[in-house]
Amino acid sequence: MIATESKVELVSFYINGVWEKPSGHTTQSVTNPATGAVLAEAPFAEKADIDRAVRAAHEAFLKWREVPVVDRVQPLYRYKTLLERHATELAAILTRENGKTADDSKAEVRRAIQMVEVACGMPSLMLGDSLNDVAQGIDCKTIRQPIGVCAGITPFNFPAMVPMWMHPFAIACGNAFILKPSEKVPLTPTRAIELLHDAGLPPGVINLVHGGKEAVDALLHHPLVKAVSFVGSTPVAKYIYTTAAAEGKRVQALGGAKNHLVVMPDADMPKTVEAIIGSAFGAAGERCLAGSVLVTVGDAAAPLLDLLVKRTRSLAVGDGSAAGVEMGPLVTSDHCRRVEGYVEKGVAEGATPLVDGRQAKKTGGGFFLGPTIFDHVTPQMTIAREEIFGPVLSVIRVNTLDEAIQLVNQSPYGNATAIFTASGKAAREYSSRIEVGMVGVNVGVAAPLAFFPFAGWKNSFFGDLHAHGKDAVAFYTEQKVIMSRWF
Repeated sequence: MIATESKVELVSFYINGVWEKPSGHTTQSVTNPATGAVLAEAPFAEKADIDRAVRAAHEAFLKWREVPVVDRVQPLYRYKTLLERHATELAAILTRENGKTADDSKAEVRRAIQMVEVACGMPSLMLGDSLNDVAQGIDCKTIRQPIGVCAGITPFNFPAMVPMWMHPFAIACGNAFILKPSEKVPLTPTRAIELLHDAGLPPGVINLVHGGKEAVDALLHHPLVKAVSFVGSTPVAKYIYTTAAAEGKRVQALGGAKNHLVVMPDADMPKTVEAIIGSAFGAAGERCLAGSVLVTVGDAAAPLLDLLVKRTRSLAVGDGSAAGVEMGPLVTSDHCRRVEGYVEKGVAEGATPLVDGRQAKKTGGGFFLGPTIFDHVTPQMTIAREEIFGPVLSVIRVNTLDEAIQLVNQSPYGNATAIFTASGKAAREYSSRIEVGMVGVNVGVAAPLAFFPFAGWKNSFFGDLHAHGKDAVAFYTEQKVIMSRWF
């Protein structure tokens, strides 16, 4: 039986500057993954709720777009201050509903704040180009203008950071925004929007709704929604992209991944092991940048795996809010069973379990599965091909760097990869030839900072303009060319 915490509230919508607790709606329980306790009930928005939110956002947009950009960023400056003041509180909420460790949550909130910092630079980021005398007496310039109502559909694994990839940039560009976060983790984005409300943003410029497919479809088909941003699995990303693009909307849809970590024989093995641990098992492997396949080149396998197995077995698994815990639970019981099923499939298909996370599974209400390492995995095995989204690392052994590059490039995904080596030549060759959007050199999680784009390739991304960085400014604006001659 799932435990229930003493006070269970209905999570609110935020529409046109007003907090609402919808009655008569379908709800889903929000649980603490470490205990199984029910934290809240998330209401599922219906088509009428979405229509009301979109229309409120559109009315707000018509006024907000006329506000000078230097004034539009002032609420974001205040928002940054509030986020910093409440960072510890926000991180604690995140750990409570998502399960990641306190340190991971604090780092995520820091990344979220960095997004707001960059968006505050919109007076510079939105600058156009100009050239006088493109012909006799004729001048030309380009300007960027907001596009209208934008929607963001965000995942469970980064409920503080990923929404910030979207709405600060959209708002600073002069758009209005509707956020539909994962129904599994609505508490963190709700608290973040409360702080944005306190920062003095005008009613309707930001709106928050919760729900599932009905809410998503209503956003995808609404004629007043002009742009859709999504982060989640590849099948859903494809659906979001094809559906919204068919409606003539601008779309950026970030999908799943199968990220490879390549280790050369000359790598610094102790430091490489720590990087692999953070990449594969940080946030319980529930990251689209998580290292999922470890590719050992030549003689690297023996010394690397000896250290890696020892370090993995020493990882402290438990409630992410407790001191000293290095890996928390998975987000839900269903997801935990799904990941455990991949471990069973790895054994059934003949891989060698060096560390079996099922042995670390805890009794009680939490959704725990320990870190798992499989050796002698072949590229054809399920655990080598499919996105697991959990703490499962598959080791594939190859003889040369060329073989490693060929292996990685065969993957239908292209989100992130990393190479560990002391050779600048090997690092340069790998970075140049690899068909992946984000590359780490001796960096296990190649997560770009807010002023660079999150540049997934292949089935890891659908669209033309990526999240945050300069791409975000281009995504949330239309470019206009003005030719002028005066008599």
